[in-house]
Amino acid sequence: MSDGTFIRMRDVTKTYGRGTAAFQALRGVSFDIQEGEFVAIMGHSGSGKSTTMNILGCLDSPTSGEYVFRGTHVETLNRDERAMLRRHYLGFVFQGFNLLARTTALENVELPLLYRGMPRQERHDAAREALAAVGLTGWEHHTPAELSGGQMQRVAIARAIVTQPSVLLADEPTGNLDSARSEEIMGLLTQLNRERGITILMVTHEPDMAAYAHRIIRFVDGLVADDERVTGKMTEGTH
Repeated sequence: MSDGTFIRMRDVTKTYGRGTAAFQALRGVSFDIQEGEFVAIMGHSGSGKSTTMNILGCLDSPTSGEYVFRGTHVETLNRDERAMLRRHYLGFVFQGFNLLARTTALENVELPLLYRGMPRQERHDAAREALAAVGLTGWEHHTPAELSGGQMQRVAIARAIVTQPSVLLADEPTGNLDSARSEEIMGLLTQLNRERGITILMVTHEPDMAAYAHRIIRFVDGLVADDERVTGKMTEGTH
């Protein structure tokens, strides 16, 4: 886009259901995100933050308004086109890890590349590099049952970055971890943001985790209630 804006949402609404059963999850959300930012999205349950993340992740479409990603009006794309954008530009990390239980760490990380039709050896090499990037060299052949919660989340992050996405969408990435492991994961996300320039959008309800971000957007009742810049923990050197 001419002004350099990476992601733009303008007056985005989302309504589920019709008539008397209609529920307006988003009531006119607007914000810009620049490439390379680390943004935390906060709000109580039902505030609209998860709906916004689903739209940003091309998993859902707005009822009205504009969602522009790298100059493309995503709200005009069909399901297949959104899937293509998602596959090539976005990576996802979830609270529940979403790893295949009987599959090794290496095979879990390879999965997105398998969908792309990448040759076997290239998949192996890329997956090993991604696991090394999250500190799991030597753990390639362990299954999730043989890994700690923190290690499973590292595998999930490796799977998210193996496609070299422009954006990482993290939904409560520390929700199932203790405080020490949570800080490790947040340190890793901060490192990926700083060293690889990956734009990170993270939903969290934990102020301590949000403090790692450059910016916090707070949702209330389907609207952006507050949008503030912060000095991230890793920038402060307090970690």
